[in-house]
Amino acid sequence: MFLRLFASYIIMVIVSDALICLLLLHRSTSDQIQQLLPELLIAASFSWFLALLPAYYLARRFVEPVHILTDGARRIAGGDYAHKIYVGGVGENQALARTFNEMSNELAFQFEQLQTDREQLRAILSGMVEGVVAIDPEQRILFANDRAGELLDFSATDAVNRKFWEVVRHRQILQVMERAGTVVDAHREEIDWIGPGVKNLAIYVARLPGEPSHGTVMVLHDTTKLRQLERLRQDFVANVTHELNTPLSVIKACIEALLDGAVEQVEARGQFMEQIAGQADRLHALILDLLSLARIESNRLDLQITAVPITWPVQEAVDRHRMRAESKTQELVVETELESELLAWADEDAVGQILDNLIDNAVKYTPSSGQIRIRWFAIDAGHIALEVEDNGIGIPEADLPRVFERFYRVDKGRSRDVGGTGLGLAIVKHFVQALNGTIRASSRYGFGTTFTVILPRAPSH
Repeated sequence: MFLRLFASYIIMVIVSDALICLLLLHRSTSDQIQQLLPELLIAASFSWFLALLPAYYLARRFVEPVHILTDGARRIAGGDYAHKIYVGGVGENQALARTFNEMSNELAFQFEQLQTDREQLRAILSGMVEGVVAIDPEQRILFANDRAGELLDFSATDAVNRKFWEVVRHRQILQVMERAGTVVDAHREEIDWIGPGVKNLAIYVARLPGEPSHGTVMVLHDTTKLRQLERLRQDFVANVTHELNTPLSVIKACIEALLDGAVEQVEARGQFMEQIAGQADRLHALILDLLSLARIESNRLDLQITAVPITWPVQEAVDRHRMRAESKTQELVVETELESELLAWADEDAVGQILDNLIDNAVKYTPSSGQIRIRWFAIDAGHIALEVEDNGIGIPEADLPRVFERFYRVDKGRSRDVGGTGLGLAIVKHFVQALNGTIRASSRYGFGTTFTVILPRAPSH
């Protein structure tokens, strides 16, 4: 641009000199022309030479603001929104520079706002428990949060710009994505993910807005725990129904027998009445256990946590079960070698119910002439252990991890014969957890079982 302006100024001077020369030559005779021509050429050459400096100055002065504006615009386009354009003089160039600076400030604000919104959106998507994957029409991954990588077993950062089918090899999910390309409305599907771990996934797929669509967004929700809870609920309902139906069936059969004439037979009548009373007690125990379990799981225990001397609830629980143990010629032994009293941060009634269930189980599953030992001791400065040990039938090693589940029985037939509801150990576990403690079971099948409850220790006074 500078060269064009410079040449334009020089051409203007040449044209002006040429017009002046032509005018003079037009008004002169041939003799005068011969005399003036050398002088005119010298004057024209001198004027051209003198015009070079102002032409260069003017062209440079005009082009310099344009260069500054061009350079500033290029830097702003490259992302340097803090760059400011300053040009000298007044008029249109300065107004244009101010406009560029205002545009730069506005662009900087808009891009900063966009970056903030993008970071907030990324933080929200990254913190979601659901997996989110955005895919363009060519099946390239535009975005994937970490949760999606965990659920679909790929690296979220490495997956961007790669084809979806390159990073996800699960056939059912690929089929879901294929169907999403042919369906306008959002839809939901559930699949079973079979890989390193079996998972249940609910997949929501929707097309991104635009015509044609700019791609597809997939939202994945892990429903594995929900499925497990649903199965537990179904099992619980089935177990409760069965446990209630069994004694009710016996009671109904006994009553029908009595109505059919057994009431007139003294010996038979007594047996039927004993069965009705026994099954009624079983129903009552089951209902009490169900109510206790419901109260525990709904956090309505209203525990009073105090420093409880372990000796008190142990002695009371032993006294409550001594008569039953003696009726089976069993021996209840309380062991302690402590010179000072151990205190636990606990609720005295809750500790009593824990001991009642553990001792009751030991009495049920220990044969006649067996022995049940209750002991307690300090583990460290912050914890104490309370143990109930028997030399009864024991528990197979494969069943130990499940003994605290509701209605789980190692030997279902034997458990019902001794009157168990299948809820005692589940209640114990919930009580122990409510007291911020832990419980574990150890056993040798055929030689006995030991339950160990660990509770927080309170300082001795």
